[in-house]
Amino acid sequence: MILTVMIVVLLVLLILGVPIGYTFALSGLIGAVMANLPLGIVAATPYHALASIPLLAIPFFILAGELMNRGKLIDRMVDLVEVFLAWLPGRLGHVTLISSAFLGAMTGSSVATVAAMASSVGERMIAKGYKRAYVAALTACSGLLGVLIPPSIPLIVYGAAVGASVSKLFLATIVPGIMFTIIYMLVHWFSLPKVLNTEGEGAHEKSSSFDKVIYKKAPKLFWKATPAIILPFIILGGIYTGIATPTEAAAVAGAYAIVIIVLGKMVRIKELPNIFYQATVVSASILCIIAFASIFNKIMTLLQVPQVIAEFTITMTENPVMFLIIVNLILFLVGMFMETNAAVLLMAPLLYPAAMKFGIDPIHFGIILVTNIELGLITPPMAANIFVSARINKSSLVEMWPYILRFLIPSIIGLLLITYIPFLTLWWK
Repeated sequence: MILTVMIVVLLVLLILGVPIGYTFALSGLIGAVMANLPLGIVAATPYHALASIPLLAIPFFILAGELMNRGKLIDRMVDLVEVFLAWLPGRLGHVTLISSAFLGAMTGSSVATVAAMASSVGERMIAKGYKRAYVAALTACSGLLGVLIPPSIPLIVYGAAVGASVSKLFLATIVPGIMFTIIYMLVHWFSLPKVLNTEGEGAHEKSSSFDKVIYKKAPKLFWKATPAIILPFIILGGIYTGIATPTEAAAVAGAYAIVIIVLGKMVRIKELPNIFYQATVVSASILCIIAFASIFNKIMTLLQVPQVIAEFTITMTENPVMFLIIVNLILFLVGMFMETNAAVLLMAPLLYPAAMKFGIDPIHFGIILVTNIELGLITPPMAANIFVSARINKSSLVEMWPYILRFLIPSIIGLLLITYIPFLTLWWK
């Protein structure tokens, strides 16, 4: 009865548009009152949820990404990638995908990746003859690479929620991230005949020859983009060599970004407060969701809901394959209706005990969970990536949807490969 009321309140508040953090807090508080639990537990839970060293990585990564974006280093990186992909037909689409993967190694945020790429490459693609709706769809889907390529904010959230190693989660998502990048590049390549005009600029974009003028600029572009290229190596190199924890690597990335854009005179000193403000707003919104969602999760734990779900799942099936099918269906639906980090915070503690009883590796399960929920970013009704891309590229969901499906179906296939081929995530063991 208590669980039913909590879920109903949660859904009603979400439908009414109440901020997600408040939704979790109110539904959890109602559950605590109904269960006659001490309210002191509720009051202390948000503090304990945020008093976590791994979570400090979130504001640092967001700050580094904001600094790189405002310093135009992302634009320089895009220009460099375009040079090296000049021989590919439809090169700007490939540039969007490869650059999104690089950008993911700086920000760890899907929506931030979409906004940056739509602003820097979107209009260029349209000018070259691509259909506007396709550009919006490609940009929206490329944002998923911002999470699949480490570092990843949802993976940090998952690690904090279940106690999994963030460093191992980052390592585990490298191959899936590369796999999804290749899948999207193939989809783009096969889509070219229908989405790119064969006249005028579109014909030039479709050419497979090098642009000699651009190619001659390669050394200069490489030098200008070097600071942006170095950043992922600082982050991932520091983590995987054991020199730094993910949080320390994130802090170094933020400090590095400040030094580079200030010394390089890419932004004025007086602009820094506004950059810090924007990064703080984004960070605070994520951390508020984490803090208030912890109330809901705490009540669920005290009511032994995860254990009940685990036992119920085992009574439904003793086959790990069937369990993962059920999990994928549940997570896919949840991702359609909830913000990514909130969905991770809700579902990870609930499904984790059942996954452990089926003998599924916690790192492998984390990649399955986050990848699945991330697909919700390109699946209505929530679909944050679609709405951000549509707004920036001046398109509409109706126009974009046929092209979104071109990427969504292969994405589901990629998800199934990750689910049933553990080696893709556990290759490093």
